[in-house]
Amino acid sequence: MLSRAAPHAAFDLVIRARRVLTPEGIVAAEVGVRDGVIAAVAQLPGGGAGSGLAGAASVQLADDETLIPGLVDTHVHVNEPGRTEWEGFASATRAAAAGGVTTIIDMPLNSIPPTTSVGALALKRAAAAGQCFVDVGFWGGVVPGNIRELAPLHRAGVFGFKCFLLDSGVDEFAPVTADEMEEAMRVIASLDSVLLVHAEDAHVIDGARTGGGRDYANFLASRPREAEDTAIAEVIERSRRTGARAHILHLSSADSLPQLAEAKAQGVRLTVETCPHYLTLCAEDIPDGATAFKCCPPIREAANRDALWQGLTHGIIDFIVSDHSPSTAERKFAGGGDFGLAWGGIASLQLGLSLVWTEAARRGIPLTRVIDWMAAGPARHAGLEAKGQIAVGFAADLAVFAADETFVVDAKALKHKNPITPYDGRNLRGVVRRTYLAGVPIAELSSAGEPPRGRLLRRGIRSPHA
Repeated sequence: MLSRAAPHAAFDLVIRARRVLTPEGIVAAEVGVRDGVIAAVAQLPGGGAGSGLAGAASVQLADDETLIPGLVDTHVHVNEPGRTEWEGFASATRAAAAGGVTTIIDMPLNSIPPTTSVGALALKRAAAAGQCFVDVGFWGGVVPGNIRELAPLHRAGVFGFKCFLLDSGVDEFAPVTADEMEEAMRVIASLDSVLLVHAEDAHVIDGARTGGGRDYANFLASRPREAEDTAIAEVIERSRRTGARAHILHLSSADSLPQLAEAKAQGVRLTVETCPHYLTLCAEDIPDGATAFKCCPPIREAANRDALWQGLTHGIIDFIVSDHSPSTAERKFAGGGDFGLAWGGIASLQLGLSLVWTEAARRGIPLTRVIDWMAAGPARHAGLEAKGQIAVGFAADLAVFAADETFVVDAKALKHKNPITPYDGRNLRGVVRRTYLAGVPIAELSSAGEPPRGRLLRRGIRSPHA
């Protein structure tokens, strides 16, 4: 329910808008912020001019602007320390803020060392300290031989654990076998944590066509849907056997939707994500040699993309995150357009909302659903109970979104470290005009030279601001 605060209540900030995206829908309302937390959401009767909330600062949004909760992106590769030339906490969190993302959770690779021990987690937190413009949490990693590190990492505050079922692309984060995954699941179940799985089957891929050369169709054939479908079946069975919570990362194969739906219906503790590139791009449009589009699992055909949207609308896929995985131009364009040599990862942290909203609007899907997929859904997944909604008691992490404004992507203007994106020159709908962290505008802080205010999050703490 929307609250009705007493007249003349004192707040640090009051934001008034004709369009505020709340759990009850988009309404005309005033939002009162106190000590970084939403303290009141007062609906304006008939879209009136005010409800009596008073604050030290007051903001009136334009008629074309919607106040939305800050997005939560639980799949970001920051890469610092160790590969900071690929991406770092300062650049990644600036890009996040520019895209309306107020919380990210960093993947345990491709930093050196990876986050597979408490000592490595401490190094990563030390690297991030004082650099983050948004709130940042951390996943731990499961690799061969670190089973005894899982409980200590859990106690140290990681939000869960990630493993690969095939080569990760970096030597220091080795894949696990299905049996090793099950062993980790048993520990993770005892901790009431979650295992995130990069689900592609190594044996299927070993038997597929080699993916080298400039031909995108050849690369696509080297990462067939069967590899995902086989690995996902294994994850489902091992989760069923152990009772562990399991999460399928970056689903690209729509062929797996029926088995995922069946497993969920049978009570397997399973969640699923997909990413903007699988929802907005298609294989038929990717030029040969265009390795900016390379990711693993790969971008598939248009019909597959349509089926993923159906999986979202039917609730089989739970939410959307970026899988922001940048690298240097030297790595991304290695081999002069050879898909076998180029780094596999897409940088889209700053563009995710506009990408998804552009395609969703074309399909008649309302903004309320998009924001649920990109804010509340990921927050629930990570156990961030006070993130992802505009409601009393939630963190005042907010964004101002002009849903009908259009723009053309300019890679050089993006804030992540290496200006590479497959979306360069693409026309998109929806512009993030301002982002607030705990009720403070992020852009104003950075331009004024004040230190970044992002917090380093730990599992189990309801909110860093509450």
